[in-house]
Amino acid sequence: MKKAKRNPFLQRQAARLELSLEDRLISEQPLPEGRQWRRWCQAALQRGVDKAQISLVVVDEAEGRQLNHDYRGKDYATNVLSFALNEGDTIAGMPLFGDLVFCAQVVAREAAEQGKTLDQHYAHLTVHGMLHLQGFDHEDDAEADAMEALETVILAKLGYADPYAAEKH
Repeated sequence: MKKAKRNPFLQRQAARLELSLEDRLISEQPLPEGRQWRRWCQAALQRGVDKAQISLVVVDEAEGRQLNHDYRGKDYATNVLSFALNEGDTIAGMPLFGDLVFCAQVVAREAAEQGKTLDQHYAHLTVHGMLHLQGFDHEDDAEADAMEALETVILAKLGYADPYAAEKH
């Protein structure tokens, strides 16, 4: 019997998150397993989010660049884009709806440059994107510090090192 069936807390946690994953890559780029994505997304759900419906989409560099251009006016592919239906505002009785779009080539390149495994970097970007869906941002230094601190705490609970440690030295 699976742990979630025996443990009421795990049952409630699993019911909080409806997750879908779409791999649009043509290449055989390695991606995390579904259970890893779920674990990362659940860890980033904040108190007050009773239910979330999240789509994870993995795209190539061309599609990532186009999406970043169309929605942010930036002419380059970025690691993760967050699209929240309700822009982080809680609507009574409604789940958190959103999409996280990952550009696989950018994630792989950054992981290599930063000396991280792909899983470490995908975990960080998933947590980062989930926080954006819930209204967190990093437009100014105070917001960035608060968001980075929260990401660091969540990732530590998941067993990952501080993703900002190199920047702090």
